[in-house]
Order: sequence, then structure tokens, then C-alpha cells
Amino acid sequence: MKILTVLGARPQFIKAAPVSRELRKRHTELIVHTGQHYDKNMSDIFFDELEIPKPDFHLGVGSGNHGKQTGEMLTKIEEIILQETPDYLLVYGDTNSTLAGALAASKLHIPVIHIEAGLRSFNKHMPEEINRIMTDHVSDMLFCPTNTAVENLQNENIRERVFNVGDVMYDAVEFNRKLAEEKSTVLSDNGLTSKDYHLITVHRAENTDDSDKMRNILNAFSKIDTVKVWPIHPRTKKVIEDQGFDLESVPNLHVIEPVGYLDMLTLEQNSRKIITDSGGVQKEAYFMEVPCVTLREQTEWVETLEGGANVLVGTDLEKIVNAVEKQVTPNYLSVFGDGQASVKICEMIR
Repeated sequence: MKILTVLGARPQFIKAAPVSRELRKRHTELIVHTGQHYDKNMSDIFFDELEIPKPDFHLGVGSGNHGKQTGEMLTKIEEIILQETPDYLLVYGDTNSTLAGALAASKLHIPVIHIEAGLRSFNKHMPEEINRIMTDHVSDMLFCPTNTAVENLQNENIRERVFNVGDVMYDAVEFNRKLAEEKSTVLSDNGLTSKDYHLITVHRAENTDDSDKMRNILNAFSKIDTVKVWPIHPRTKKVIEDQGFDLESVPNLHVIEPVGYLDMLTLEQNSRKIITDSGGVQKEAYFMEVPCVTLREQTEWVETLEGGANVLVGTDLEKIVNAVEKQVTPNYLSVFGDGQASVKICEMIR
């Protein structure tokens, strides 16, 4: 059986790695990289280090307005589908690449497999939420990471071919955590000691593009005495500087260059707490049993809120500071599966 997998961002390649390893034991898989997110770490070394299959097609779409970007992807993916005539098209998550792949396949009557189906933040101002909903409603097999995701689909009257298999990201973290322990030198390179720092990631436009929100976030960071490490994306750094904020004025803030996946896992696992607005980082914190403070009002990963493992603080200065400084002993539950989601998905496809 021939399966065409559409990916557009580095996190999707990481999630796809364990699934691809299983798929290729029985099937032919072709990978399309849309180029939605350009990443200098997306080089041969990245794929070799993480044992990720290299893409068969590079679309090179790049960044742009949502409509233009999605439309260009849709056109190019359609051409590949007509050329390759796959039996299934497989997509992950909630990017524009996800939606473009799902729409292109469904219009050509190619069955769509959606991994990470059923997630909902219930905030339609987020483009990811629109992508999730539309992809789920044109998909033929929906693989959910949690029971909550299954219930979300049922509430939208999607009940057939819906499966709770666990989270493929958990598979990926378990596999790559061992590689990180062997290969990463990010702590020694930056003079960091385990459990002696907080890790920061801020990238969502709803935060970075709002000067009032960024002012609150940075003022909160100024009031937190502990060492704070921020692998900052160049776009985020530029937006903050354009808004007139000086990161060097924040005490004990160590701004470092973006890091690769293995280094990021190492930074996460050894941090005292993680402060983030990323959905993926929330989950990685949960998998590694590191308390998380989320700079958002909603999360699609509501399971992480149970037992005090994750707390939503939005961009309220006092809430951020109090959540970071509060001593917590979270209760981590096995809600994301057993690390065998990839095996289950491939068995069900077969």
C-alpha cells in the first residue's frame, strides 16, 4: 500500500519519525515537505541524528499569509497526488500544511488519515483551531491521543473510524530522550546546572505581536529571581526589539540561539519549571514530569492541567510570577498512552 505523508514543520517530522519507522515495515511511504516552516536545523544532519526518513518532495512554499500559503500548498500537493496516486494521504496536527494536504486528498477522493485528531482549544481566533476542525471533518481515519479528543469528535458528530491510540509525540520523546542523554552538551555549553534554571519559550503571534502582552510577560520575567534560559526564535526576538523592549534589562535572563530537538529535550528535562505558550512544549513538560506554566488562556491539552502539572496564566503579570514561584508537587497520570501509539496506528491502517 502507498501512503503519502504531508509535513510542514519540524515538530511534525519529529512526530512522524516513529510512525514512519512502523509504516515502512509493511508499506511504501512518500514524504512531502511543504516548507511551511523554514528551519536551518532541517538539514541532513537533523534527519540522520533523529533517524527521520528524508522527504521525497520539497515544495518550498515558505512563509506568507495564511490563504496564500495554504492555497499554494494545496495546488502543489494535488499535483503530487495525481502523479503518485497514493492509497491514503496522512497528515499530523493542525498546521496549514495539514489542512492543505487533507483538502487536496479529499477533493480527489483519496482517504485521509489524521494523526492528533480531535484536539480543541475552543478558540477560533487561533488559525490552528480552524485547521484542526476542518481536517477532522474531511478525514476517513482519525487517530486521537486522548479520550478527551475522542469526546470532542463525538460532540461534533464524528463517530466512525475514530481511535484513541495514545500520543505519537510520547513515542517520539521516549525514543529521542535516550539520544539526547548521549549526544547533547547544551548544559555544559551554556554553563547550566540541572534544576537550577527556568526554561522559557514564547512564539505565538497572539503574544509576541501584542506589545501590552509582551510588556506584561517581560515585566513578570524581571520579577522572577531564578536564572531563566530562553532559546529565542529570531522572529520573536525581532518583534520584541521592534516594540522597544530591551531583553538585556531583564535580570538573570540568558537569551540563547534556537537549539535543536535533542538539546531542547535536555533543557526541558533539566529545568526547574517550564514557561511556555507552545502546545508541544506543554506536553513534553508533562512527559518529563517538569511543572509547566502556560502563557495562554486556553489549551488544547486539557489533560496536562489535571493534578497541577500545568497552569494557565495568560499574560497576567501577577499570575505568571505567582505560578512560577509557587512550589508544587504535581500528580502525573498516564493519559497519553503507553508509548506504542505508532504501532497501534500502523496495525489499524493495515
